[in-house]
Amino acid sequence: MIQRRLQSLLCTCGLAASALIAAPALAATWLIQDVRVFDGEKMQEHRSVLVDGARIADDNFHGKAPAGATVIDGKGRTLLPGLIDAHVHAFRYFDLPLYFGVTTQIDMFTGVQAMQDVTAKMARGDNAGQADMYSAGTLATAPGGHGTEYGMVIPTLSKPEEAQAWVDARVAEGSYFIKIVMEQGHGFKSLDIATVKALIEAAHKRGKLAVVHISNLADARAALEAGADGLVHLFVGQSISKEDLDSFTQLAKIKKAFVIPTFSVMESIAGVRAADIIGDASFSSLLDKAQKQQLGAPYGANAKPELLAAPQAVTAALSKAGVPVLAGTDAGNSGTQYGISLHHELQALTQAGLTPLQALASATSAPAQAFKLPQRGRIVKGYKADLLLVDGDPSADITATRRIVDVWKDGVSVAPLRKQQMAAVAIEALPSAGQALPADGRISLFSKDQMGSPFGAGWMPSHDAFLGGKSSVDIKLVDNASGAAAQVNANVAAGFAYPWAGLAFMPGRQPMQAANLSSAKVLKFRVRGDGQQYSVAVMSGENRIPASLPFQAGTEWREVAMALADFKGVDTSTISMIGFNAGPKTGSYRFEIADVRLLAQ
Repeated sequence: MIQRRLQSLLCTCGLAASALIAAPALAATWLIQDVRVFDGEKMQEHRSVLVDGARIADDNFHGKAPAGATVIDGKGRTLLPGLIDAHVHAFRYFDLPLYFGVTTQIDMFTGVQAMQDVTAKMARGDNAGQADMYSAGTLATAPGGHGTEYGMVIPTLSKPEEAQAWVDARVAEGSYFIKIVMEQGHGFKSLDIATVKALIEAAHKRGKLAVVHISNLADARAALEAGADGLVHLFVGQSISKEDLDSFTQLAKIKKAFVIPTFSVMESIAGVRAADIIGDASFSSLLDKAQKQQLGAPYGANAKPELLAAPQAVTAALSKAGVPVLAGTDAGNSGTQYGISLHHELQALTQAGLTPLQALASATSAPAQAFKLPQRGRIVKGYKADLLLVDGDPSADITATRRIVDVWKDGVSVAPLRKQQMAAVAIEALPSAGQALPADGRISLFSKDQMGSPFGAGWMPSHDAFLGGKSSVDIKLVDNASGAAAQVNANVAAGFAYPWAGLAFMPGRQPMQAANLSSAKVLKFRVRGDGQQYSVAVMSGENRIPASLPFQAGTEWREVAMALADFKGVDTSTISMIGFNAGPKTGSYRFEIADVRLLAQ
C-alpha cells in the first residue's frame, strides 16, 4: 500500500517547491480567550491559552492579556493540538498538511535526502512553513519485495544475520524508527519471520521502535508474536470470525502494541471515494487540480464497501480493549491526500466504533506517545505551539475539525499561507484556453545546433538512471530530407523495475511542470530506426506512471499519428511530459525522430 508515485521521489522539484513558499511571519504572543480546549486527552471548557513565541506559555491562563499580545475570541470554538498523521509517505507537498491543521507527519518510507533535509530544518527551528516529519527513511524488505517496485535502489536483506547491520545503516542515515514489510502475493517476495524477528530485535537494541506493514491476519499475528511495537495497517475483508477477532485483540493487548488502521487507503483499495471531503467545497478549495485528482481516484475500479467490515470490527474491538489506535491515512497513495485525508480518517474511526474524543486522541496524544514524539500532541505548558482552532465542538461532531479558524505551527499563524493557497487554487480554476499551439503544430524546432521548442522547458534526454536505473541515452542532431532530426541512441539496462531511455518534451515552464495542452487532440511525428518497437509515454496530473502507446521505427521514414484521447487516464490540461522511449526490453536501440506536432484536429 506504499504509494505508486514514489518513483518521482528523487526529483528535486518537491523540496524546491516547498522552498518557494512565502516566508511566514515571526512567532509572536497570542492569547486565545474563553475557548473549549481538547488537551489531547480530555475536553476542558472555558480556558484561555497563552502562546509566547514557539511555545505554549500557559495552558490555563488567568488575568489580563500581556502587553502586545494578539487576543483571539474563543467563544463557541475549540482549540486542539496540531494534528498528527501517523502514516504517510512524504515526498511532496510538504506545506499542504499545515493548511488542514496537520502539523506533524509520521513517514513510513521516503527518500533519505528528503528525510535528512526536513530533520535538519526541524533541528534549526526553521520548519514553520511546513509540517514536521519523523521518518523511517528506507523500509526493510526482501529483494524483489514490496517497496522495490518503484525503481529506487534501496538496500534489502534476506536473512536474520543481516538484520543488525541493516538497522545500524538506517540509524546512521537518521531513521527515527524502523519500518518492516511483510507482504506476499502480487509478485512480491517477503521477508521470512526469522528475519522480521531479527530486525525487530536489532531495532530495539538501538533504542528504536519497530513497526510492521502487513495486509492479512496471519502476518499481523506473526508480527506481533515477533515483538513488533505496532502494526501500520489493518487488512480488508468482508468478515472476521469472533474467535479470530478475540484472539487477535487479546494478542495486541498482551504485546502492548499499537495499531494504525489506515482506513483512507483501505477505502481506496475497496474503490470507495472519500466523498465527504471531496464534496466539501470550503475544504477542497485548498487543493489544486492535480491534488484533487489524486484524492478522487481510488485504486479500486468498483466500490466494494463490504471489504471494510473486517477492519471496522477489528478497530472497534481493539479500542474497546484499550489497545492504542492511531489515525493514519497512508497519504501519498491514490484516493488520499496530505492533510485533508486525516479529517476523513477521523470520521472513519468514529464509524468504526471510536468515540469522537477517542478519535481526536488518535490524531494527537496517542501517536505522540506511541512514537515518543517530543513536546507535541498535547496542549500543555512548555509544549510546541502547534495548534488548531475550529468552530464548534468536535467531541460532539467529529466533522467540526474541518471548520478551521486558524492553524499555528511553532507559534506562527498559517492563515497567510492558507489564503495564498486558496488564491492560487482560485486562479487555477479560472477559465483558460490553455497553451497556444503553433500555427503548424510543430513542437520540434530542431536544427543542426539545437533542439528548440516554441514553448515549455523543451527537449531533453530521458532515462531511468536518476531513479537508480542503469539505462543511458545519447542524443545527436542529424540531417534528413525535411530538415534536422534527433537521433536517439539508447541502451536500456536492467536495474529499474520498468527500464527506459529516450527523448522527452517538457511542455511546462520547468521540467515536469504541468502545462494545459487541452487544445491539442492529435500527436504526429515522423520516425525511422532499427525496426524495433518503441513507445510514446504521456504523463499528466498526479499520475507518475505515464500512459503509453506503442509505435514501430522501421528502416524507412513514416508518419505516426496518435489521438491524445487514446492515452488512458491522461488529462490533457495537466500534461507534464511527452516521451519517446525505448524499453522495457533491455538492449541497444536507435531511432530518429522529426517533425513532432501537436494538432488541434
